[in-house]
Amino acid sequence: MDRTVILCFKIPAASLQSITGLTIITIIPIYDRIFVPIARAFTRKSSGITMLQRIGTGIVFSTFSMIVAVLVEMKRLKTAQEYDLVNRPSVTVPMSVWWLLPQYLLFGVADVFTMVGMQEFFYDQVPIELRSIGLALYLSVIGVGSFLSSIVVTVIEKATGGDDQDSWFSNNLNLAHLDYFYWLLAVLSAVGFAAYLQFARSYIYNRRGII
Repeated sequence: MDRTVILCFKIPAASLQSITGLTIITIIPIYDRIFVPIARAFTRKSSGITMLQRIGTGIVFSTFSMIVAVLVEMKRLKTAQEYDLVNRPSVTVPMSVWWLLPQYLLFGVADVFTMVGMQEFFYDQVPIELRSIGLALYLSVIGVGSFLSSIVVTVIEKATGGDDQDSWFSNNLNLAHLDYFYWLLAVLSAVGFAAYLQFARSYIYNRRGII
């Protein structure tokens, strides 16, 4: 994609990841200083919304970020076809890299809700003497997620590649199908959200002594 930002300056591809971090740094003060007071006026809760609601909101944003990623990748592949660049992976697709901005922003917002909410949950819901273990559990979730993502990528690579067929992660991105992969992640996020709702419901009932 065209990474030109100003005149001849091209933003390094790897630096796009920093958009997520900058979004987190920007959104957290907005969340604490603006969103929480407004939500507090409606919910009468000191935190505005509960930790479980915060995590659930983050999962929804994460799902939307994957859907946006699908649409952008479909647009990129279509552009490559229109300019006859499918078999010319070294040629820049005439499409601005800023098309990627919305999905990075959404992913940053998802982190603000989900990751920070999870950290608060694991820290708050354990006895004071075990709070260090609670934080360790929070970090273990990230570690397990990284292992699972590696397994998913490996399985997809082996399942979709071979027999002179380009896999979803072909080195030629114009022949790859990252859009299919993003659809898979969106579906997994939706399934995860449904499972999370069941967990949250059971957790709330248990806390109230109903179950």
